[in-house]
Amino acid sequence: MTVDTGTQAPAPEGAQACVNGLPLYYEIHGTGRPLVLLPGGLLTIDLTFGPMIGSLAKSHQVIGVEPQGHGHTPDIERQMTVDDMADDVAALLRGLDIDRADLFGFSLGGMIALAFAIRHPEMADRLVLASAPYRGDGFHHETRPEQADSGSKRLPTEAERDVWEAEYRRVAPDPDHWPAFQARVTAMVAAFDGWSADQMRSIRARTLVLAGDTDFVRLPHAIEMVELMQVAQLAVLPDCLHMDITRRPDQVLAMVIPFLDAAG
Repeated sequence: MTVDTGTQAPAPEGAQACVNGLPLYYEIHGTGRPLVLLPGGLLTIDLTFGPMIGSLAKSHQVIGVEPQGHGHTPDIERQMTVDDMADDVAALLRGLDIDRADLFGFSLGGMIALAFAIRHPEMADRLVLASAPYRGDGFHHETRPEQADSGSKRLPTEAERDVWEAEYRRVAPDPDHWPAFQARVTAMVAAFDGWSADQMRSIRARTLVLAGDTDFVRLPHAIEMVELMQVAQLAVLPDCLHMDITRRPDQVLAMVIPFLDAAG
């Protein structure tokens, strides 16, 4: 793995680091214990965590990262995988001289955080896994990528997707790459197999599994995750769709901040 965090001077909205051949966008807010924020698939840092960053940055060095193809980070001609995205985050942190960090990931970002904890256990402190499965069958069937036209109330609306596309076109290096990027992310998630029960049992990081009661992730699957992991707890938001988690900063932070700040 290679990293060069000095390839581009920080801009007001963030910086780029050359990580494993990828110009990886990141931004840093606040000081304190490092906390990596990983946005959902097709989303940006701001769309996922914008209303939460100010509160989190009061006691943490918040490091928002946009994975391959997302937001300000360009897509490149390499296979798009959760494992590679996790390795990119690890390489970025090493380049920033950060030995260990907490990670807060939503949806695809939570899957990346899980891969990070499995592949780089020495670097993972606490994990917040919001709306993220550990296996492909953890999704409700009607929310899987191949069921995009199922009409399920659990799925994002057309209006929400229009917002995602507009934000992508506003910040992406190649705004017209949106259809191809969307197809690549959809194919990656559709092919996601996940990890074994033994790999989940190996995770030593203290973990908060967060889900909505009407989420993409099946609640029995979320419970299974908690039961497999060594030190984990579950929080369920009532009357909460998948994307509602990004729109309820007060409820989410009321659980996340005490979890991150707790002793032990």
